[in-house]
Amino acid sequence: MAHVGPAGRAGFSTGGPAHPLLSRIGRTPLIPLRRIPPARLTVYAKLEATNPGGSVKDRAARGIVLDAFRRGLLPRRRLLDSTSGNTGIAYAMLGAALGFGVTLCLPASASPERKRILRAYGAEMIETDAGEGSDGARLRAVELAEAQPDRFAYVDQYANAANPRAHETTTGPEILSRLRGRRLDLFVAGLGTTGTFVGISRVLARARPTTVRVAVEPDAGLHGIEGLKHMPTAVVPPIFDPDLADRRESVATEAAQEMTRRLAREEGLLVGVSSGAALAVTLRVAQETGARTAVVIFPDGGERSLSERFWEEAV
Repeated sequence: MAHVGPAGRAGFSTGGPAHPLLSRIGRTPLIPLRRIPPARLTVYAKLEATNPGGSVKDRAARGIVLDAFRRGLLPRRRLLDSTSGNTGIAYAMLGAALGFGVTLCLPASASPERKRILRAYGAEMIETDAGEGSDGARLRAVELAEAQPDRFAYVDQYANAANPRAHETTTGPEILSRLRGRRLDLFVAGLGTTGTFVGISRVLARARPTTVRVAVEPDAGLHGIEGLKHMPTAVVPPIFDPDLADRRESVATEAAQEMTRRLAREEGLLVGVSSGAALAVTLRVAQETGARTAVVIFPDGGERSLSERFWEEAV
């Protein structure tokens, strides 16, 4: 089986294809929220929807793709992976730009908007049982890779070390640069593949050891927070390092959706439900601990979930 991960160090400047799109990934805004947090708390949101593919997953996809090129797997084979949507969109965007084929296994429950974007980029989609979630999609990708090793380069974002390393080398340092020495009591991010949380937490563990690192997951196996995993009932990604989490906090789907609506209507930020989940946990933990400053990752924009009915409900 052509399997890329775990990968070696994922630099972005040498050993891979050159394209101006690659340099547009990263350097996303870190902005303070003005209306939702209480006066005593400053919350900085890292707005990953401003990446060219529209999500934080652009960073990991870039690292994984460039590593696959260095290994000689692309473009002679099709990139294969499982996805809940955002990483797949990033792969499809890069495949169109760099000239390699992309095949994605994703749960049938992925939003219509995500599927339309994947079709627009020309990716091949294989939908899997919605009830089996991202774990079922990953299993199907493994089956395809084993059955057709000469056709596919299976990059497995859940086990590929280039995933967290992308955040260790870009997202984490960006946060520290923007803070310019200001205090940071809390860092909060959701757990999906876990690459974002792990990579940034490695940086903070070295540079800001007093910062409390908070990992967010849904409160049940059946939930409506796309992109996040309920770890007790899911296959834990091999790249996850639980020792990096000072706190692991759960959040209900309804609370995440309510906060997502509030972000749109009170902060002017149209973001995905995983962002609402992370902010809901941030406010709760800050109240419990007396924290004064926090950084929270907003992984994507809300345009990819506008077909969901919760948007029609009143705040």
